[in-house]
Amino acid sequence: MSTTRAALLAGATLLLPTLTVAATAQTAPQGASADTGDVASAAAEPVGSEVVVTGTRAPGRSRLDTVSPVDVLTGDALRAQGTTELADALSTVAPSIDFPRQAAVDGTDAIRPATLRGLSPDQTLVLINGTRAHTSALLNINGSIGRGSAAVDLNTIPTVALDRVEVLREGASAQYGSDAIAGVINLRLREAREGGGANVTFGTYATKYDAARTSRSIRDGETATFSGWKGFALGSEGFLTVSGEYVSRQPTNRADIDPRGLTTPRIRARFGDPEVEQGTVYVNAAVPLGDGNWTAYVNGGFQQRDSESGAFPRVPGGPFPGLPNSQNSNADALVGIYPDGFLPLIGSRSKDYNGTVGVRGDLGGWNTDLTVSYGRNTIDFETRNSGNATLGSASPRDFDSGRLRYDQLTAGLDLAREYTLGAAVINIAAGGEYRREGFAIGAGQPESYNRAAGAPSTLASGAQGFVGFQPGNEVDVHRSNGSLYLDVEARWWDKLTFGAAARGETYSDFGETATAKLSARYDVAPWLAFRGSVSTGFRAPSLQQQYYTSTQTLVTGNLGPQETGLYPVSSNIARALGALPLNPEKSRNYSLGTVVRVGGFSLTVDGYRIRIRDQIALSENIQATASAQVGALLAPFGVQAARFFINGIQTTTKGLDIVAAYTLRTESLGSFNLSAAANLNDISVDRIPTSTAALNPAPGLFGRNRILTIEQGTPRTKIVGAVDWRGDALGATLRAVHYGNVLQPGTVLANDVYTGRHTIIDLEARYRFNDKVTLALGAENLFDIYPDTMPAALNNNGVTAFPYYSPFGFNGRQIYGRLNLNW
Repeated sequence: MSTTRAALLAGATLLLPTLTVAATAQTAPQGASADTGDVASAAAEPVGSEVVVTGTRAPGRSRLDTVSPVDVLTGDALRAQGTTELADALSTVAPSIDFPRQAAVDGTDAIRPATLRGLSPDQTLVLINGTRAHTSALLNINGSIGRGSAAVDLNTIPTVALDRVEVLREGASAQYGSDAIAGVINLRLREAREGGGANVTFGTYATKYDAARTSRSIRDGETATFSGWKGFALGSEGFLTVSGEYVSRQPTNRADIDPRGLTTPRIRARFGDPEVEQGTVYVNAAVPLGDGNWTAYVNGGFQQRDSESGAFPRVPGGPFPGLPNSQNSNADALVGIYPDGFLPLIGSRSKDYNGTVGVRGDLGGWNTDLTVSYGRNTIDFETRNSGNATLGSASPRDFDSGRLRYDQLTAGLDLAREYTLGAAVINIAAGGEYRREGFAIGAGQPESYNRAAGAPSTLASGAQGFVGFQPGNEVDVHRSNGSLYLDVEARWWDKLTFGAAARGETYSDFGETATAKLSARYDVAPWLAFRGSVSTGFRAPSLQQQYYTSTQTLVTGNLGPQETGLYPVSSNIARALGALPLNPEKSRNYSLGTVVRVGGFSLTVDGYRIRIRDQIALSENIQATASAQVGALLAPFGVQAARFFINGIQTTTKGLDIVAAYTLRTESLGSFNLSAAANLNDISVDRIPTSTAALNPAPGLFGRNRILTIEQGTPRTKIVGAVDWRGDALGATLRAVHYGNVLQPGTVLANDVYTGRHTIIDLEARYRFNDKVTLALGAENLFDIYPDTMPAALNNNGVTAFPYYSPFGFNGRQIYGRLNLNW
């Protein structure tokens, strides 16, 4: 650990400024209104008294009593921010979670993945009320954090629908199945029989930024969010809670001056948050059956998100002075439509559905839970303000570019029973799960991907900015898997706890896998405990990784039309280059920690080590010109370049999580929640694949920029500190988040750029007029901090003015107001 990192950690821990993670958590009682606008509303709860259901199947475990480290984030803490995106709100209060606001990376602009402990987004399992959530249909294939992953889109669940979020920071595949290598995020929905609330939030960026070629003071990104919830009684004990949210967000733009081709250069690009309009509705209900021993429950939601982001601008008339490689033949071919060039826009319409039904109750002394859930995500792409260069002036301007679909059906049975044997209390849990997944690609309109006969070889086929999916890319595939697990947790004399779990799974496409976990905790005294675990984990290759394909036709020299693109490992082209069927990723996780609690103070320190082997990654483009052997392998298919997914990366992740909290109550000044948390994380790539079944070595299989993105693409140091104050009518939150340096690597050392080390300050003040009305005013990134500027030499088109790997984005200061109404 560097001296700087050690000093930052020590200072944050001693000062105990925040994480609402630990200090403000509580479970709102049915009918209670949690939307007071005050994140300190849990001050009456003893520190660490929140009962959790994630990471343990034993009843009644509090956050500080668990064998595994669990953070509890209240809905209040997530809603008391300027952002209304769940992933962004989580990353603000939980140092182990990051949410890079990436731009200029096609579909990932609209559906951005979050990471836990710096690992791939698809290595974190997401649950909704304890049931596996479905992933997005989108596969992140461009130069973004999480490249090659298909992850759960956390922003499909509005914060207004949540009671709390539980984050298990530990491997848990033996307990929950695939994907839980980094940990588990369990989204717990609001439960209310009565009451309700409505929130109106409006925010805008008021900022000044300095790029390499320009300095601008602007206001943009206006965002209006309208949300509300209502509780209804069903019978004498049942409830129905309905939540909804509507968001309208204007785009932001932090692009630099484009130096190409104008007497007076100007900004041509759009580099920032996309334009978004979305609506979401969620329901959560439960009602007792018969004599009350059994309860039926249902929950689900629907969201439609329309998004539009910018691709790279196309400028005709090159090459330009000082920019020898700046000629764009495609822009030249479309001057009849766009005389001064054009900025392609990528539009997407994402529709997300999920629903769960189940019954739970007592069956012969066993707590029984039978659940069936279904989730589906469809994404329709459009390329707007663009053109097909091979069609010239006859080209359309807007294109239907195709669609993606992913769906998941899950059925599960869970049984649990507690036994008392002398001084031991033993909880035995067992169950099984069946899951069926499907993935499909649909082609776009012909003009979005084809090329005109006889078009010059210098022109690319299809729509500029986002080439449409072709009929040859279409797939419609499914797979199924079944699993059984056994989970035992025993506690002696309220001092020693021991847990053991085992799970076996079988998949229809790659076979069987088994995982196990051992964990223990010893309470030395009521104020001090030690805990640790060792486990194995796995992540099954996603259907997107196995079957996604996207190609484009080019003309090269005398070879005629040649394809290039991403091919599934099952294709003849990938097999010719030595691609093999994908195997599951495997991990071995170790953790060791301590828990301290004295009065209103709590401290948890947990170290971890995660070794992952056979990690799946997307290769670089293997060019036919790389070697005579590659050229000979690709020639029969008319393919110029190909890339595909491959197993073989081995990584080691080591780190430390520290969470401290202290609650201070005074008679005259109100209550103060002070807390601090830090994540120190170090990832090393120990091994990369250098060959395939047909190529040894395989030229350019995995570039340095991919290795360094895994190792340094997320902060190695992140510290969150805050003070939450609650008076009679006034309240305030002051939060500081420190981000360590992040590297956005290039293909060569000279193209590497760093975000720099920065601390972001957020401030919110609240005034409660009465029990029903609260007004909040605040600023996120109060001092208008930006990541380090991208050098002009690495940004010759003006698009990427800042590193888009920045863990806090590059929008600058946002000011906002929020009105909360409760009844």
